Formats: sequence, structure tokens, C-alpha cells
Amino acid sequence: MKVLVLNAGSSSVKFTLYSMAHEMVLAKGQVERLGLENPNLIYKRDDKKYEEVRRDIKTIADAIKAILNKLVDPEIGVIKSTSEIEAVGHRVVHGGERANRPVLVNDEVKSIITDCIALAPLHNPANLAGITACEEIFPGVPNVAVFDTAFHQTMPPAAFLYAVPYELYTKYGIRRYGFHGTSHNFVAKATGAYLDRPFETLKMITCHLGNGCSIAAINNGVVVDTSMGLTPLEGLVMGTRCGDIDPAVVLRLVELGHSTKEIDVLLNKKSGLLGVGGIGSSDMRDIIAAEMNGDQQALRARRMFTRRLVKYIGAYFTLLGGADVIVFTGGVGEWSNYVRRKVVEKLACLGVMLDVEANETTLGKIGTISTPESKTKVVVMPTDEELMIARSVVDTLKLEDVHLNPKKAQKAN
Repeated sequence: MKVLVLNAGSSSVKFTLYSMAHEMVLAKGQVERLGLENPNLIYKRDDKKYEEVRRDIKTIADAIKAILNKLVDPEIGVIKSTSEIEAVGHRVVHGGERANRPVLVNDEVKSIITDCIALAPLHNPANLAGITACEEIFPGVPNVAVFDTAFHQTMPPAAFLYAVPYELYTKYGIRRYGFHGTSHNFVAKATGAYLDRPFETLKMITCHLGNGCSIAAINNGVVVDTSMGLTPLEGLVMGTRCGDIDPAVVLRLVELGHSTKEIDVLLNKKSGLLGVGGIGSSDMRDIIAAEMNGDQQALRARRMFTRRLVKYIGAYFTLLGGADVIVFTGGVGEWSNYVRRKVVEKLACLGVMLDVEANETTLGKIGTISTPESKTKVVVMPTDEELMIARSVVDTLKLEDVHLNPKKAQKAN
């Protein structure tokens, strides 16, 4: 089965085409700078990369058509016809409370995505546009929506409610939803497989650390808490996002004459490592390099980042009643042995012990970076959200087939 995975955003469309028989990537890439004068199409297959400026690409539908043209290109394509694509999986950022698993797209699902636009105004419209375009381009081919928020919908009310008047939840849906769910889901299951234990039997703390950062407490396969909230702004210190702050900061900025739009930009795009570090970069590699060169502001930013992460791990460790494994993933989590060392060293009081040599050499690959004596294992697990979406597509279509063809399912058993 060949599955096309799409992540349609406001300024880019990312794609990966899988042959699911062996979970093989046939081709991948993206259209970037969508909506600007010179959209750029990047297409990768095998170890070769093809790149070209495509001024004719104006919309998400245009981008998808351009991607398909590459996939069937006689010289660099990987399929003879688009009819070989049997299903399309879409990353959708927000599904609210009504979407707690991947689902086959129908009018009700599109209504859910539309209703959540107010909660994800930059992402959900683009996600929906990608779905609509595929329905037109691939008539009759199933589309499956995989929601970033779905994996976290197992949280209890004590975790997802805010301590504000309850009617704000019942009237407006103001609550914690959590994000990066596809990544947390993938690394939790992959870590269970790596440890040769079903992830449904583990107490896990998964740390997705990239430009956006989030952490989740998972007990026997169920998320009991996560750091991101109503939006992806809450929680850890991130590349350009502030994470947890006193809500009165926003009120004070309003009093000082800042508009809500200005505050939104300030907290989402000008804060975090970028805002504190003072070096004009949100990249942790640049922050660490500046720290090593004696830049005190960069040092302060890195310390804020690791301190916040340690606080959340400690809190989740307590919520879970201890943890079997702490997992690092994402660009920073997979590649920054310096950040991992600074975090794990602070966890010694919990019996967590770092294997210094293993930590130094585990970069961008699976590995255990704790000592055999450590009470909690610490694992680096590269994430693969696209593969998780592709797997979700296959599983969803199997489930739908069981529901629609129960006699066929009984015969198969």
C-alpha cells in the first residue's frame, strides 16, 4: 500500500510518500515560501535532492499538484501514475475534544477542523485546504486526518482544566489540549519496542525538544499530563515562544498600550531563546556556542531552558509515582548531548544516573544514555511523525474496513 503523507501549513506543504509493505520512504520534500513571490519546490529520492523555483505555485492545491508531477516524472519519479497512491494522511493541528484518534475524513470531520480554527487560526485552515485539495485531485481515495491534539485527550479533568470559571470551559472550550501528540505517540511506542516492553506497561516521561518544545507524562499508554495548553504557547521555554508566564504579564502589556496582535507576536515569535539569548538566534546550537564563548546572556537563556525542563520532569516524576524511562526526542533532544547532560545531572536526586560516554556518542540515533545502576532509564529516541501518520492511516483504514465489512473481517480471522 502506498500512502502519501501531507503537512499543509500556511507557508509550506511537506510531503512523504511511503510504501507501507516495508515502511519504505519512496520520496519526500516540501514546497516552501508558499504565498511569496518565489515558492521553492524541494524533492528528494534516494540520496538525491532536486530543487527549483516555481512561480506558478500560488495555492496549497497548486503545491500538491506540483509535488505529484515530480512523483510521476519519468526520470526522477517513483510511481508511474498517481492512481498508485491508495490513501492520503493529513497532519491536522487541532481537533478539540471531538477528535481523540485518527479518523477517515468526512463532512463531520471537516466540520470539527473548521470549528477548531479559532483555536489554531494559522494551522487548521491550511490543514483543511490540503484535505479539500486532495478530495478534488484524488476522487474516491480515502483521506485520513491525524490530529496533533488527539493523543493527549486521555488527560483527566484535573489535568486539562484551568482554574478559571468553569463556564469558560463549557461555553468556549478553554482548557489544556496539548500538542506534538503524534511525536509523543511515536516515541512512546518506539521506546517500548526498544526496551522490549509494551508501552502500555510503562511509566514514561517523553520530552519533545525542538524549536517548539513539549513534555508528556504517560502512564500505561495513557497521557495523564502535558505541558502545552490551549495553544502551543504554554509550558517549556522554546525557540521563540515564552512558555509559562504570569497571565498578568499580558494584562500589563495591554495597559502599556500594546495591541493583542503585538502581544501575540511578542510571545510566540520574539520570546524564548531568541528573546532572552540576545544573539539574534533561536537555535540552541548558536546559544550553546555563545555560552562557550563567555556570553552571559546566552548562558542565562540556556539555563532557563534546562531549568524549566528539569522542573517539569520532576513534577511528572511525582505525578507518575516514579518513571520507568525518560525519553529525549526532537532536534535538541536527539542531537544536543550538552543539554541532555545538564538536565540529567540535575535528576541525580531521583536516582537517575547519566552514562557520560554514551551521552556524548548518542547523536541523532537510538540509544540508552543512563547507567545500568540508574533507577530510571534515559533513552534517546528519534521521532518520525510522518511515519506515525502513515501507520495511523493504515490502522484507520483497517478499522473502517472491519466496521463496514464485518463478514470480511470474520472470514479473515
